[in-house]
Amino acid sequence: MALRNIRKQGEEILSKRAKEIREITPRIEELAQDMLETMYDAEGVGLAGPQVGILKRIVVIDISEERNDPIIMINPVITESEGTQTGWEGCLSVPGKSGQVTRPEKVRATFIDIEGNECEIEAEGFLARAVCHELDHLDGHLYVEKVEGRLYDNSELQSEQEEEDDEPAGDGEVKA
Repeated sequence: MALRNIRKQGEEILSKRAKEIREITPRIEELAQDMLETMYDAEGVGLAGPQVGILKRIVVIDISEERNDPIIMINPVITESEGTQTGWEGCLSVPGKSGQVTRPEKVRATFIDIEGNECEIEAEGFLARAVCHELDHLDGHLYVEKVEGRLYDNSELQSEQEEEDDEPAGDGEVKA
């Protein structure tokens, strides 16, 4: 396994639509493991193929506190969504920034897992937000396109939050 370079906002690959994966090969398995290692190292909760320079429809997500419950989604498609939630999001490809984004409260998605099995996931709350955020990457979109209001520097938010209640900002924030 190896750490991959995370592509940053402004790099052309982040605005391109990723291609479907036709076969799960050892290279795809290695990519998935590298993406997990890269996501954990960067302290993110999700990462998409284009974010590591690979235009393939693959995402990894792990919202668990223990960082031991990864979801690997190949060729994911959201099939249903319901409700709305608005919350803070950040992105490993837009470091040091956060903004308010409205997403569905619940989503259902189909995908292929790393063993080649057809799967379905029902996600709500924070997991639904992470799924939507990552799947946007596969279609060449960054969360900054959906920010309501302005994009904030995280240091600015943390200062404001600490003044309010001495708690650091960013809890529950998607950083993917």
